[in-house]
Amino acid sequence: MNNLILTMAPSPPLAELTIDSPCGPLWLAASGMGLTDLRPVAAKKALTVTAESAQMRQAHQLLQQAAEQLQQYFAGKRRDFNVPLAPAGTQFQQRVWSQLLQIPYGEACSYGELAQRIQQPKAARAVGSANGANHIAIIIPCHRVIGKNGALTGYAWGLTMKQQLLALEAAEA
Repeated sequence: MNNLILTMAPSPPLAELTIDSPCGPLWLAASGMGLTDLRPVAAKKALTVTAESAQMRQAHQLLQQAAEQLQQYFAGKRRDFNVPLAPAGTQFQQRVWSQLLQIPYGEACSYGELAQRIQQPKAARAVGSANGANHIAIIIPCHRVIGKNGALTGYAWGLTMKQQLLALEAAEA
């Protein structure tokens, strides 16, 4: 399981990087506190950065660390990530994302199970919305959440990418 900690005081991204992956090009962004975004290139947002700073240099180092860990993940050599994360979200979203980090590599759970884990058993739809608001794909593994009948259901980055990630993990598990 991931032992990543989500910072509750996210700051805006200061640096960005694009890497190639088996799922297509991925766009990463980071603040000085941690990774803020990991999305397919088609879904990237505009990033406005001012002058070079110590935090910007830290953000660039975090991006390099994330890129290296993602390459290891796609090569089947990494199951857990340890790059600092700084996603922006509500307190509820942060709770859901923290629980996503507890889903072991190669396993999946339903939205209802995830709602149970955050002690809000009637919040499966809200859990689905929080999953959709996750901007750090793969590392915060929202792809590991499936429908209660085992079907692949919505994924912000497309069901093809979700299927690829689950297949990668199933092959290596």
